[in-house]
Amino acid sequence: MKKAVAGLALFLALPLVQPAPVRAESQITVVAAENFYGDVARQIGGDRVSVVSVMNNPDQDPHLFETTAGIVRQIAAAQIVILNGANYDSWMDKLLAAGPRGDRIVVNAARLTGYKVGDNPHLWYDPGTMPVVASAIADALAKADPAHASSYGARLKIVLTALDQVAQRVAQLKAKHGGVPVTATEPVFGLMARALGLTMRNERFQLAMMNDTEPSARDVAAFEKDLKERKVRLLIYNSQVSEKLTERLREIARRAKVPVIGITETMPPNVKFQDWLLGELETLDKALSEPNS
Repeated sequence: MKKAVAGLALFLALPLVQPAPVRAESQITVVAAENFYGDVARQIGGDRVSVVSVMNNPDQDPHLFETTAGIVRQIAAAQIVILNGANYDSWMDKLLAAGPRGDRIVVNAARLTGYKVGDNPHLWYDPGTMPVVASAIADALAKADPAHASSYGARLKIVLTALDQVAQRVAQLKAKHGGVPVTATEPVFGLMARALGLTMRNERFQLAMMNDTEPSARDVAAFEKDLKERKVRLLIYNSQVSEKLTERLREIARRAKVPVIGITETMPPNVKFQDWLLGELETLDKALSEPNS
């Protein structure tokens, strides 16, 4: 997904504040590019970590993200940095290069899970991603703070148990709804839809929207036909992005009585990652369980 990084070159030219040596009893400084990774780091690190999540507002269009001098400084001072990778948050690579630190540990979700540039970059919606990332975060914390490694390991087990509940729910819904045709305005939920065994339609349209390009008239017409003729049981849209075209598709779905649910790229505040996913899965289950009249 393309991210706006206006002003990045200016901030990279700013002098960076060198972090002070970390005392044995100081908190470990963690910067996560996205708040769902930051949340998992906080769950594992407890009060031993100080976590800053750069992308943390579900009401903000992530396509319009702009870095700031404050973010540059936070990343320069971080002992552990967590990012998505797969070109979703490519601005992080530039900021890391601008503020090198010899003892910094970087956790890159895409590299850990084998995703690469060109794949669907919304990795956190793949149920297999976060357990791997959580384990890597626990390892990074233990490396940065060996004296408390056992505590990080204990919290990791709790997190993995919670994530297993998500995987179990996905398996239940796959058995219930597998093969059901659905569509979406963007591929944000695509990896979860695949895990659920749903049949996703209009993927060319979704890729165009993700890449900030104009969908072809043919793809738009096919999408509208799917909704009008009720060839799909559900329309999924990214509620963080407002586009006239997607608003029109939502209206067509409403008139055709095709259920519509909104999902977000950024996790809502005051909720744990696993609870966020479970909540979205419940919303999806309710929508697909409605009578197809």
